[in-house]
Amino acid sequence: MFTLDTTIDAIQSAKKQFVTKFVSNQTVAAAMNQFVDAQTEYTKQATKVGMDTFNTLSQESTKAIKEASKFDFTRVSEGIMNIWAKPTKAK
Repeated sequence: MFTLDTTIDAIQSAKKQFVTKFVSNQTVAAAMNQFVDAQTEYTKQATKVGMDTFNTLSQESTKAIKEASKFDFTRVSEGIMNIWAKPTKAK
């Protein structure tokens, strides 16, 4: 998460520098900087939620795989073989 926040901050800082150098009207510059700040907040929040969701999905997938690997296939196959091996009564 630290790397993503740093990347987001670097991009948004570049946008603010662009506004500082090329926008001479202070009212317009302030509005654009507010917009960049809103973008920064939204992007960081969306990135955090995305990473949290990914982490939760990967943890739950790992749990499901571990539980599936605990299934005793040998016991099930022995039970099936015992059923087939029993002689059926003729009527």
